[in-house]
Amino acid sequence: MRRVIFNQKGGVGKSTITCNLAAIFAEQGFKTLVLDLDPQANTTQYLLGKNAQQILPTIAEFYENVLNFEYNCEDAENFVHKTPYHNLDIIPSSRYLETLLTECENRHKLYKLRALIDKLPTYDHIFIDTPPAMNFFTQSALIAADSCLIPFDCDLFARNAIYHLFYGVRHIRERYNLFLRLEGVIVNQYHTGATLPKRLVEELSKEGLPIIHPFISSSIKIKESHDAYQPMIHFAKKHKITSEYKRIYQTLIENEVSKPDAFETATELKALMEEVTAT
Repeated sequence: MRRVIFNQKGGVGKSTITCNLAAIFAEQGFKTLVLDLDPQANTTQYLLGKNAQQILPTIAEFYENVLNFEYNCEDAENFVHKTPYHNLDIIPSSRYLETLLTECENRHKLYKLRALIDKLPTYDHIFIDTPPAMNFFTQSALIAADSCLIPFDCDLFARNAIYHLFYGVRHIRERYNLFLRLEGVIVNQYHTGATLPKRLVEELSKEGLPIIHPFISSSIKIKESHDAYQPMIHFAKKHKITSEYKRIYQTLIENEVSKPDAFETATELKALMEEVTAT
């Protein structure tokens, strides 16, 4: 199963969710890969530590090779690195990736990431972290993926933009990847005592969006785990947030059987798509 974690809004917890879910899947015995496509490389640093930027080659070198016509499909495994955690590997990112964006877009290399993943050793689960933009790297990830998870940080701006985001993902499915499904919304940084988060989540649920339970609470412990370069399952195994991530893991495992799709359940999205088609 290949999952993309994506939201066009920054600061919603994409990298944190990517790393913590991947770490739990690995801890549960699944051979798991994280692919970091965000030039900020927060996921890379979270899993590999303070010296992460010294580890080469990264996904940036892969795209550089592609642009220079030097990529050999048989070299795919060279971009994979071990993390300190059993069953968990990573293809790291770097700041250099950002300098390649325009040329990659101009050279129409959207399918190269899927070709890379297809040539890798078999993984049970692959998690792809993306930049906060529907750019070349995000589109490449969605083309290579089976499903997309949307982090939602209970913010009004994120609420207003979520259907625009869904439309972008739907466009990728219709044009490039017919098997892509929108698996659900992961509610992050949730304050149980606050009125706004509760109202926003209820609105999304009433509109038919598949909200994944439980919600991830807001806690300083997450920032402490960043500082320690350890996902929560290794940093604070018995913490409330670790338990929440483990329950989300169980939901995702169950989703692989039932395969819900937000495109088929979101009533407002259906109306939006009908309106777009009519115009």
